[in-house]
This record gives sequence, structure tokens and C-alpha cells, in this order.
Amino acid sequence: MIKWNPDNWRNFPALQQPQYQNHQTLSNVETQLAHLPPLVFAGEARALKHQLAEVTMGNAFLLQGGDCAESFAEFSAVNIRDTFKVLLQMAVVLTFAGSCPVVKVARMAGQFAKPRSSDTEIQGNLELPSYRGDIINAIEFTHTARTPDPARLIQAYNQAAATLNLLRAFAQGGFADLHKVHQWNQDFVKQSPLRERYEHLAHQIDQSLGFMEACGLDSAQVPQLRETSLYTSHEALLLNYEQALTRQDSLTGEWYDCSAHMLWIGDRTRQVDGAHVEFLRGVNNPVGIKVGPTISNDELVRLIQIINPANEPGRINIIARMGANQVEKRLPILVRTIQTEGLQVLWSCDPMHGNTIKTYTGYKTRKFSVILQEMKSFFNVHAAEGSYAGGVHFEMTGQDVTECMGGAHKITAEKLADRYHTFCDPRLNADQALELAFLIADILKQSRIKR
Repeated sequence: MIKWNPDNWRNFPALQQPQYQNHQTLSNVETQLAHLPPLVFAGEARALKHQLAEVTMGNAFLLQGGDCAESFAEFSAVNIRDTFKVLLQMAVVLTFAGSCPVVKVARMAGQFAKPRSSDTEIQGNLELPSYRGDIINAIEFTHTARTPDPARLIQAYNQAAATLNLLRAFAQGGFADLHKVHQWNQDFVKQSPLRERYEHLAHQIDQSLGFMEACGLDSAQVPQLRETSLYTSHEALLLNYEQALTRQDSLTGEWYDCSAHMLWIGDRTRQVDGAHVEFLRGVNNPVGIKVGPTISNDELVRLIQIINPANEPGRINIIARMGANQVEKRLPILVRTIQTEGLQVLWSCDPMHGNTIKTYTGYKTRKFSVILQEMKSFFNVHAAEGSYAGGVHFEMTGQDVTECMGGAHKITAEKLADRYHTFCDPRLNADQALELAFLIADILKQSRIKR
């Protein structure tokens, strides 16, 4: 391979990139971004890679979740707090059930760009560029709004910086106290239609916390009980932005993409000879690879070897997004191939992207039951193949939206219109996300017993 530099990707085919009209303005924005402070630090990315290596070895579990696409309009401290809160609640349930650490990675502080199935959108007689996320253009269907604007990269950076600042304050300032998080879970259980199903686990957590307090291990004496670690992630889609925030670590001389702790390549941009793979092979962050049912065994092996030639645990996270009806058909073959090749990867499940449908009311949605079906199939496949199902990846929000059908509160197609706020794909709301955590907890407990 050629020697890597942050701008090498410009010599490769780059899919899903906007067509900026003023290249000089774009260049000026890239230069400005390159001189701004990094959003995250190399040492933090290394710490995450170490924790993901533990997941790869079966000693921890990955919880990754957050917005489908962050927006400028919905940016608020309340929305950030509520999504962070749900991630904490889910993590407590999964930690107890799996009797292992849960690594928390948020789809936040950078998830602004979205791939699209078409470069343009037609409404009536008007054809305009597709909406590609607030970092690129606006959702309103006008020529001005849909024209890619380089200034939006700076706004995205500023919003990401503010989001990270608040997340760090929440994680270290007492908001993440384990006793508070458990109290939130108890409140959820009391209000859930499936209360009896979840009460037993909530009671067991309560007993464990009571035992620790009796031993003198409370949050006043033990920082680990009142603080937590949360990492950020997003799809490394807009390569101008990613290159501008790439820095060379002064301690190791290695390159890191300092826009987030972890980046991933989407199912639409994972070409082995493409710009996205070329860019991410050179940064030392943990890298996710979204894998759909169309990928071949050879392609997946080649991708992993290009991005992780040293076969380093914690470097690669294979995020399977097969669709509920494809998991048991396609996933076992891939798992066997990776095992045969001796490649060190973390396997996680994205049960969202392969299960999007459109209702007769015109809304894109996902069914809770189908999401759960893909989750169960994912765990079953790994159990059958003797590999480790290491994590989950959700599009979710802490807001009380009605975007996914089903769940204990039985959101119907008719109720989707009540609070359908997403700019792109449908998200689990807070209750649905936490309900999934309790259901996954059952699976983890069974896996723990078998192991």
C-alpha cells in the first residue's frame, strides 16, 4: 500500500459526497477547522480501543446508541441530557444482567451527515439535491436550503464541541451516580405495562446496591459509583470534515481522527478501493464497519485486513445490519469465515437499518417486534457458531417520540403522526429503548449461565 496521509482519500473514488459550488470557500473552511482544537484526544481513543479489545475477548459488552442524524434545530441541553440518561439506564440493566462491564458509545457530537439512496429528490416538477444532513444542507425543499453550504461544517463543529462539553459534565459531575440511575429504572418499571416482567431484575439491582452500601461502598467513597465513561461516535461520511479534524499525536506520532473516539464506515461506502476505506485505514481510532446482506466473505476479509493489518483486538467492530429475515441466512457464513481467518473483531448488531418499512399512512417506521427478532437471531447465531455476540447498536432518543411501532405502550401506525420528529430514520423512544435493554438482559443472563 502507498504511504498514508490524511489527504490520500482525494485520489480515490468518494461516494456520497456533496457537490459544493464554491471550492475556494470550502478550502477556507477546511483550513479554519484544521486550526481549531480537537474535539477528542488521542489518549481517549486509545482508552476506548483498549475497552473494545476487552469486548472482543468476551470480557465486556458494547452499548452504542443515539440519534439517527443530529440536527441544528433540535440542539438543546434537555435533548442531550435525556439521551444520555437513557444510555445510562440501559447500561445499568445490561451490566447487571451480563455481570460484565458495559462500554458506552454514543451516536452524538458528530452524527450530522447521512447517506442517501439518490443524489436528488423530486417534488412535483422540481428536482433538487437530496437532504444529506445538517452539516451539508437543510431539509426545507428550496434551492437555497438544499445547496451544500461549507459554513455548516463550522456550525457542526461548534455544536459537537458544546455537546461533548455537556456530556463530560454529566458523566463526571454526579448525574451518572449509580443510585440515581437505578431510581430512574425503578420509575420506568412502575409505569411500564410489563411491570411484573421487569420488577424482578430491578429488585435484584436494588438488593446489590443495598449490599454494597452495607459494606461501606457508596458513591461518596467510591468515585466509580458516581462517575462513568462515555465515548462518542459517528459515521465518517463527510471526508472534508474528517480530514480537517485529523491530528498527529504528539506522544506516539500516530494519526487520529479527533472528531470522535470511534468512526464507522457505512454499508454504502465500504468499497475496498474507495475513499472512505482509504481514509480510515490510516487513523488509529477504533473503526466500525457496517455489514449488510450483500457483502461477500472475501470482501469482508479484505476490508478487515486493509484497516487492521496488525490484527489488533479493539480496532475493528463489525456492525451487522442484515434485516430480521436475513440474519440466520447470511451471518453464520461471515462468522465462520472470520473465525477461519483468525481475525480479531468485535461483533455487534444493528437491528434498525435492515428493518425500515413505510406504512399506509406514509411514514417510515420500524416494528419493535422485528427489531427484537433480529436481536435474538444475532445472539442465536453466535451461540451456535461458538463466537461472542459483543454488542448492540441502536438509533434512539431520550425524547417521547412516536416513530417506531409497537413496544409495551403499543404505538400503532395511526399514532406515528402524534410525535414524529426525525429528519431521517425512525428512532426508538426512551421507553422502547429501555424495554429492549430489559429484554436483552434476559438473553445475556442465559448466555452467562451457558458460559
